Amino acid sequence: MKKIIAIICLVFIAFTGQAQKKKKNAKLTLEVDGVCMMCKKRIEKAALNTKGVKFANWNLNNHQLMVIIDERKTNKKMVCESLAKAGHDTKEIKATEEAYGKLDPCCKYRDEEVVKNHH
Repeated sequence: MKKIIAIICLVFIAFTGQAQKKKKNAKLTLEVDGVCMMCKKRIEKAALNTKGVKFANWNLNNHQLMVIIDERKTNKKMVCESLAKAGHDTKEIKATEEAYGKLDPCCKYRDEEVVKNHH
């Protein structure tokens, strides 16, 4: 009987320790390609529409997206996937040609001429 109780306690401690590793308010910073305020709005909206993302702010000047996530509900990969579906590249995941093609012509950040026109 003592062995059973000891095993149950060890299992409980193991699961408790694992659950505590995931933070409710974890901060992530991602580099996301974009060129204008329309991109900013789209990037932030895509991030915020990811389940578990509580805050998103993309900086147009340095292309850094700062997000606060609930790690129990989402992770960096899921946020990057949402951004890619919206047409924006991250270092981790590139947007498909189809998703990128849906962007407004002024938002074509892969086109050097468009990028030049925004500076």
